[in-house]
Order: sequence, then structure tokens, then C-alpha cells
Amino acid sequence: MEAVEDVVIVGAGISGLATAVALKRVGIRALVLERFKELRVTGAALTLFPNALLALDALGVSQKLTSLYEPCLNGSMTNVVTGDVQDITFRRTNRNLTEPRAVHRRALLEALAEELPVDTTRFSCKLTAIETQSNPNSPITTIHMEDGTTIKTKILIGCDGVNSVVANWLGLAKTANSGRSSVRGLALYPQGHGLKHEMHQFLDEGKRGGFIPLNDKELYWFLVFQSPPNEENVVGKPELIQSEVTENYAKNFPPTFLDIVKHSDLSNLTMTPLGFRYPWDIVFGILSNGNVTVAGDAMHPMTPDLGQGGCSALEDAVLLGRYIGESFIKNQTLVSKDIAQAIQGYVDERRWRVACLVGGSYISGWSQQGGSGWLKKLIRDFAYKFLLIRIVKLAYYDCGRLPSVSSNGELENTSKMD
Repeated sequence: MEAVEDVVIVGAGISGLATAVALKRVGIRALVLERFKELRVTGAALTLFPNALLALDALGVSQKLTSLYEPCLNGSMTNVVTGDVQDITFRRTNRNLTEPRAVHRRALLEALAEELPVDTTRFSCKLTAIETQSNPNSPITTIHMEDGTTIKTKILIGCDGVNSVVANWLGLAKTANSGRSSVRGLALYPQGHGLKHEMHQFLDEGKRGGFIPLNDKELYWFLVFQSPPNEENVVGKPELIQSEVTENYAKNFPPTFLDIVKHSDLSNLTMTPLGFRYPWDIVFGILSNGNVTVAGDAMHPMTPDLGQGGCSALEDAVLLGRYIGESFIKNQTLVSKDIAQAIQGYVDERRWRVACLVGGSYISGWSQQGGSGWLKKLIRDFAYKFLLIRIVKLAYYDCGRLPSVSSNGELENTSKMD
């Protein structure tokens, strides 16, 4: 069977659904193909920093989440070895920004999915091959599915994660292993946890963990550490992951953190090795080819140390919607030549920012996670005092608005807010 679509998005994660919403806002229908049988909710929850909330506002979705989840105004960073505690404030200093919020991953995905027609996403659809037709007047990409279906499309956007088929077709380098792993969980307290709505993090030698309440009864917690030699024996076994965290990986952490781990919902407890794409592979790599490009983890997988994986994926969606939308509104249709230029504009704007986020996340994780040797400590202290302040500012970024048409038919301003 063969079908024809204007836009095909591979992957119904955060970047895929958000991109479909962005395109819908500018009048373009997209088909989203998801290889799993339902929305993926791995990770339990995530923190939406100001850049993500601004992107969601541009997509018209932020109110759905800000009405359900409280902002986080304060927090702390505790060194469990020395006992030093550093207070952190997230209170906004700019009228256009808002404080971060921790949200259920499922809630974010469902908020995005609700904005789309019910037939937008097709589940259990696995992409196996991509081919392009070199007709300069009408470049078409044909994708082949595992069930034998072929789809021809004017635009193909790969939002299919770290093992992206689309990124591999473009020739992007494989992700690198950071040498670290993470455990993420959702703790449940049916009678209430009684903790303040604050983000608390803890540093130990080679380890960093933390928690933040989602509501009065649920908390999101995480732990990042050097990958253990027995990792393969632990991954996919939630009971074993839980006991390894409390008895081994985080045994020196405060009792509050350990109690939160013990209250974990085992169905949402995951352990994964952390990969990333080298920044230079993003800066110098091929991120698009004509009418084909990538977004989210397919373009810029990163470690979670700045909490920017999902946030930057939302930025991608707005930028794709803007560049493709401006071309569509100007021509009242998808014109092949303009599509390629629009996608190249998106790539040019994203390349350096996401490379900085990937590098910043790696440096942040490295600088926070201990290690012996005076030289390493000296470099780490320099990175922490002088680099991290600038790196953290990357989360206070406005990706701008989606295009709209004024009463005289011209494009209205879509630039970033002051």
C-alpha cells in the first residue's frame, strides 16, 4: 500500500508531537509515525525550565501544565562528603520568564497529543528504509515501513530518538557512551509526603542525585553515577535497581532521599546508560538533506545534567514550525525549493545552540561528580565557578513565536521577546 503526505514525523515523543502541534498551528497537517503501540512515558517526569515553558507557550499548550503543577522557587545542593549546603533560588528576574516546573512526562505528552486530530499519530509503525527522488522540481522522500507500507512525503522529520533511523540515513555520527548511567523514578506517598515544593540535589564522589515534588503525594527523583560493571544484570529489573540504589549507589545519601527511593512506583523505575553526541559532530555534521532533517534526541542527545533534553526538543519544534510555516504562509502551499531553504534555516539556527547545550551538560556533569587528583580538582573548581554560571544561563532562552498572518496578509513578527 502507498500513501502520500505533506509532512511525516518519525517518533511520537516530546519533539515529534510538539513539532506536529507547531505545524498544525501554521496550517500544516503532519502524520506522526510511532513504532511503539502507545505513547512512550519512559522517565516518569521531567523538569520544564523557562526555555521549555516559553516554547510551550508559543505552541499554545503551557496553560494546561502550569495550571496543574506548581513552580519551584527554591532548592539546595548538598555535598554529602563535606556537609556543605548551597541554597539555590529559581525565582524569576525577568518578566518574560517563569520558574521551572516538574511535570509528569505522560501529562506533557498527552497535553501535546490532545492538540492534534485523533488520526495524526499511527502506532506500531516501524521505519525500515528511506529513499529520495532527485527531481529538482518536486523532491519527494519515500519511506518504507516494516509492514510493507510505503509513504511519499514532501518533508521528513526524524524525531526518533538516540538510535534514529533518520539520523543514521543522514550520516550523523553514532552517540558516544558517557561512562555514566542514570536511574529515574516516581515515589508515591498515598497519605502525602509532607515535603516543601523545592528541588534538592546531593553530591557524592562520582554520584549526583536529587528529588522534586510533583504534587502533595508524588515526587520525581533521579540518580546519576559512574556506570557499574554489572549494569547489564540490573537494567530492566526494577526491584534490583531499587535495592542497588539504596544499598550501594546512594547509600551515603540522606535518609530522606533513601526513603523516597523506597517509595518508588516500580512500574516507572528505569536505569539507562547515558549517551551523547559529540558537539563537533553537531557543528560539522549533516543535520539535513533537502527536505529531510532531525530534531530532539535524534539531533542532539545529551546527558541530563542541565535538564535540557526535553526542553531543547520543544525549542526545536517551535523553530521547525516557524521556518516551515513562514514558507507555507508566504506561498500558500509547500514549495519544494523554499522547503529546503526553510529546513536549512532551522538547522543553521539550531546547530550552535544545541552543540553548546550538549557540551554544557557534559561539563556540568563532569564538574559535579567528584574525582581524585589536585589537577582534576583545580580544573573542576574553575569549570564550576566560571563556566557553569554561563552554562546555566542557556536555560533562560526564548526561542520566539510561531508565524501568523496579519489582516493585510503579511507575516507578523515572530522574533524573540526582549
